[in-house]
Amino acid sequence: MTAAAELIAVTKTFGAFTAVDAIDLAVPAGKLTTLLGPSGCGKTTTLRMIAGYAEPTSGTIRIGGVDSTRTPPEKRNLGMVFQSYALFPHMTVADNVGYGLKLRKVPAAERRARVMEVLDLVGLAHLADRKPKKLSGGQQQRVALARAIAIRPKLLLLDEPLSNLDARLRVQMRAEIRRIQAETGLTVILVTHDQDEALEMSDHMVIMNEGRIVQQGSPQEIFPRPADRFVAEFLGYENFLTAADGTLMTIRPEHLRIAEKGQGLEATVADVAFRGVDLLVSLDVVDPSGATVRLLADVRGGDAPAPGSSVSVITPDDRLVPLPR
Repeated sequence: MTAAAELIAVTKTFGAFTAVDAIDLAVPAGKLTTLLGPSGCGKTTTLRMIAGYAEPTSGTIRIGGVDSTRTPPEKRNLGMVFQSYALFPHMTVADNVGYGLKLRKVPAAERRARVMEVLDLVGLAHLADRKPKKLSGGQQQRVALARAIAIRPKLLLLDEPLSNLDARLRVQMRAEIRRIQAETGLTVILVTHDQDEALEMSDHMVIMNEGRIVQQGSPQEIFPRPADRFVAEFLGYENFLTAADGTLMTIRPEHLRIAEKGQGLEATVADVAFRGVDLLVSLDVVDPSGATVRLLADVRGGDAPAPGSSVSVITPDDRLVPLPR
């Protein structure tokens, strides 16, 4: 795997607080990598160090194989899109997109051609003369993307770029960013706290917690095999039970089956919630270790069990995921 950027034993402290704790990371070239985790896990600090807006307390950052640990941001040739988009309100769309090229003293004719090329890529060539205030949130997002891409960066860095959009637009822009990345072959690093966003968009996922990388790999590798309970919970595994030998197991709600009493683990129905296409059934279950745990089952079709009724819960062996102690 060719690395577009490498972090080697990178640490960032703020006084007594360690925001990023000796992480090693290789960002694959030409792929979309997500830094995923809860607020305060160190993902944005990591992105800012790659961008050059924060300096590591220790460790090395290489971009394109070159030690860039102390290189100022403007000399790293990176494109960045912030959560707020940071467009210039007094400039047209075209002037916003061409701003970085103008700073780099790209000749006017070439600048115009490159601006229209990237505006066409994001589907906004027809709005080149508009001011940002006349655009929707999704359109402003695309202008910010176009501006970052226009300079032909070594890396495109996206810091929670979809968090200000409504749910429908977020889904549309996920697909749009993936399309642009695939068409341009750009190396993209995207910071998000949204596991659905990361699973849908990533070639490479990096899950962080308390300043450390806890698991990384493709979504297809990570999702069925979370490294520990933190990763499992963060990816939406809601059910945890202990085997007779003490092994902690997890299973997703859609993989639990409810049956008549005597066919599986003993359970009492605590609650049934109607969600339109399915039912979410809460169950108090006696797990194989003898402990009572609350499990959730996603049920589609069939009759709903009544709250308070005694049933069995079947946990298919091929759906149980063992977790480290």
